[in-house]
Amino acid sequence: MNKSASILLSTVAGATALLLTATTPATANPNAINPIPVLNGTSGLPNLVGRSRAVFQVTGMASPNNTQTYNVLGTDLGIMWDNGNGEMLTAFGDTAGLGFPNLLAGSMWAWRSNILVRSHTQDPSNGIYFDSVVRDVVGQARDLIPSPKIPFLEISRIPTAGISVNGVQYMSLMSVKTWDDVGQWTTNYSGLAVSGDNGETWAELPATRRPNEGGNANFQMNAFLKDGGFVYEYGTRPGRNHEAFVARVPENDIADLGAYEYWDGGNWSRRGDVNAAAPIMWGVSELSVMYNSYLGQFISLTTDPFNSVVMRRSPSPTGPWSDPEVLIDTRELPSAYAPSIFPYQTGRDLYFLTTVHSQYNVVLMRTTL
Repeated sequence: MNKSASILLSTVAGATALLLTATTPATANPNAINPIPVLNGTSGLPNLVGRSRAVFQVTGMASPNNTQTYNVLGTDLGIMWDNGNGEMLTAFGDTAGLGFPNLLAGSMWAWRSNILVRSHTQDPSNGIYFDSVVRDVVGQARDLIPSPKIPFLEISRIPTAGISVNGVQYMSLMSVKTWDDVGQWTTNYSGLAVSGDNGETWAELPATRRPNEGGNANFQMNAFLKDGGFVYEYGTRPGRNHEAFVARVPENDIADLGAYEYWDGGNWSRRGDVNAAAPIMWGVSELSVMYNSYLGQFISLTTDPFNSVVMRRSPSPTGPWSDPEVLIDTRELPSAYAPSIFPYQTGRDLYFLTTVHSQYNVVLMRTTL
């Protein structure tokens, strides 16, 4: 055995041990997972015995989507939105595949920070099937907004929300500076990227950057909701188990930070006063918000401080939000995170994606409301 092979096997063994001993999602750090095919998305659907059921493997080698054909062996998040024309776009976060190492020291595989697929699935009862993926010149899923992947500069650029306004696609991304303690990370800023060709190409909007300081620190990880001619932006600090805040902006002004108003707990602030925002929820991690016609209420999904997937209800976008209801207990699936609501109404059945960190892939879940 040559020295290079020995080093590679040692690296794989170490990464395998880390993966198999993990019981909670550490961070989104792809160096904490292993892209070897048998360890990603091939161990079957989680067996849940509580309120929710795992119904479809969305990514990974065991998925009917065969994401390995465009070099996606492991990925997370799965943020869905309608493109304004009945087609669903889904952005995934840190994505591992086989191939030439990237610039991050110690990384043994191809790593992309944000990729996108398209689907016409509006009835997810039998799964979510992808129609196309944004690819590079050799047919692999490619970064939409590249990241230098240099620690303490920018180690990743991760999507947290997406929305369509007048047929133009907007995506909120956070610039991750460092991975910190379990469940925590430091960002440089969050900001919008825009696409006028259905997600094929993207351009950053530098004027929308929110630095990780002052009131803007509360909008580093975001979720979008459209209601009554406004886009509502729900925000938290980077990492998990934080307070959540909400802003709103007229749809046509989504790229103008000066046009945003912030909920102060009783009223909307004057435009641009980010420091006026008051908390509307507590113990929040990655967040998804949508109006649910079956309940006649707004709902939000996140994971709580115990790492259970939970749902809250509210009569309005600003609240008051109910106490959390557990949809997936952490004792059933301790490595679940980032639940994202399916964007089309499905009656009493609530469908959502969540990442299973022990497989580092995304699974479709169903809860009966």
